[in-house]
Amino acid sequence: MADRNFTDKVKITIKSGDGGDGMNSFKAYKGKPACGPDGGDGGDGGSVYIQADASVNDLLSFRYVSKYFAGNGERGGTNKCYGKSGSDCYIKVPVGTIVKDAETDTVIADMFSDGEVKLIAEGGRGGKGNVRFTTARRHAPNFAQKGEKTQPHVLILELKVIADVGIIGFPNVGKSTSLSKISAAKPKIADYHFTTLSPNLGVVRYYDNSFVCADIPGLIEGAADGAGLGHDFLRHIERTRMLLHVVDISGVEGRDPIDDFIKINEELKRYSEKLASLPQIVALNKCDIVGAEKNITAFKRKFGKKFNIYCISAVKGEGLEELVKALFEKLSTLPPVQRVPSDENFTYRKSGNLGFEIYMDDGVYVVVGSLVDMLCRNVVLSDPDSMAYFQKIIRDKGVISALLDMGMKEGDTVSIGDVEFEYIP
Repeated sequence: MADRNFTDKVKITIKSGDGGDGMNSFKAYKGKPACGPDGGDGGDGGSVYIQADASVNDLLSFRYVSKYFAGNGERGGTNKCYGKSGSDCYIKVPVGTIVKDAETDTVIADMFSDGEVKLIAEGGRGGKGNVRFTTARRHAPNFAQKGEKTQPHVLILELKVIADVGIIGFPNVGKSTSLSKISAAKPKIADYHFTTLSPNLGVVRYYDNSFVCADIPGLIEGAADGAGLGHDFLRHIERTRMLLHVVDISGVEGRDPIDDFIKINEELKRYSEKLASLPQIVALNKCDIVGAEKNITAFKRKFGKKFNIYCISAVKGEGLEELVKALFEKLSTLPPVQRVPSDENFTYRKSGNLGFEIYMDDGVYVVVGSLVDMLCRNVVLSDPDSMAYFQKIIRDKGVISALLDMGMKEGDTVSIGDVEFEYIP
């Protein structure tokens, strides 16, 4: 199948900015080479945001640009100067875009409303300068904290159009023509299958009210398994509140209207029980063609008790006013379009709660976790003050207590990041 310009599912890579390193420096005046620490903090890295924008129609631009990185924070300066924070990155997507974590398939956000913004990846924190490590006993710390490093992440962006009514049916039954007649939409219309290659949206006016219709590319038998274009676009119907099923009742193309109707509903059910359970109004199109009367009678006899059926001629505009009224009245009884459930608290960030785990490796107690990552950024092994800071942190955070609970004795070896030592009470 030829490549289509419309794109509704892509993968992109994002990365928030690294935090800038803290500065390790000392004031120096003529004749006074060391007058105290004055290293400033590094700047925070920029964050990555997703923003819904009604002016963006699809995800085509992400085919050409798939990496989105925020700016890194700058290193801290002398004289207690802060480093500049990195620039934030805003990624604009169409309204109705679902954002997922590619690794876990977790739904991070449903960009449901125009202008809605979601923080996706938080920038790394800037490192503290050495002036921040001065204490009553430590007057000249000769170490600074490195900025927090961030990792890239892969997102899946999946567009699901937000519409009240999804127009479905076999190819070339008059879906696009119907949409063009009841709304101001200008879909491509021609006498061949798969004229519609992407969902077309149109606002339908009913007196002082309005609702949105989406013309979904034609389904065929096997659509739920990926045949034709149906598999690519069945996801768009999931957002709709109800379905308008357009059937070519004339049978001029040699197809059986009843068989067509049954097959489409079977595809909906195979794809999703929820989709198949949506309220459905049937529009029998091309009723003005000679010979359609017999098919109309047979269709109504078989489905008239279960479905509301309307006879129309989309080309001539006949029966459309009554159809629009029926759609509006049915919609007035249905709940509004709902957001896709998402993990609202999901954000790629370093946890503020520094945790750790301990396991044994060939007789050595190995400590790992976010606490260890933080210590690796902060500790300068050659500096006594830095090592004193390291020892204080592992005691205050409960690492020593946890090791003792696991049976650590005097002389046992402990590995924490790049530091390996024998325990001496």
